[in-house]
This record gives sequence, structure tokens and C-alpha cells, in this order.
Amino acid sequence: MSIVTLSDAKDHLTDLVSRAEAGETIQISSAGKIVAQLTPAKPTKKPIDVEALKRLTESMPYQETSAGDFIRTMRDSERY
Repeated sequence: MSIVTLSDAKDHLTDLVSRAEAGETIQISSAGKIVAQLTPAKPTKKPIDVEALKRLTESMPYQETSAGDFIRTMRDSERY
């Protein structure tokens, strides 16, 4: 983690953004206090395709055993 002054950040913003993009965290100080922080952006999550999920779950066979009974059977069998 690097600390740069606000005036240096103004002069070298492009370089600082490139460093943050590469994974580095940069703190910006003003009057000796940390006032801001540049961090790498988190990748955005792909939205769930609800229709595709519905099609997938509709094609799955229905399970006759309740989830509780299924877990109890697994727990009590040798597989657990």
C-alpha cells in the first residue's frame, strides 16, 4: 500500500489509476491525514438469467423424499 499526497495524486493520476488497476491500493493524504483511497475495482457479477434457471429447475425430477428425511438417511448411512 502506497501513500501519496493530494498534490502528487493530481500530477500523477493516470499512473496511480494504472497501479490500482494492477491490484495496488493507494492512499491519498492531505495535511498529513489519509483522505481517500484508490483500490482495484471489483468485477461486476453477471446477472442471473431467471428464465434459464426456471427451465433448468423444471427439467429436474421431483424428489419424493423430504429434505429432512433425505439428510437423516445420509447421516445414518455409512456414507456420512
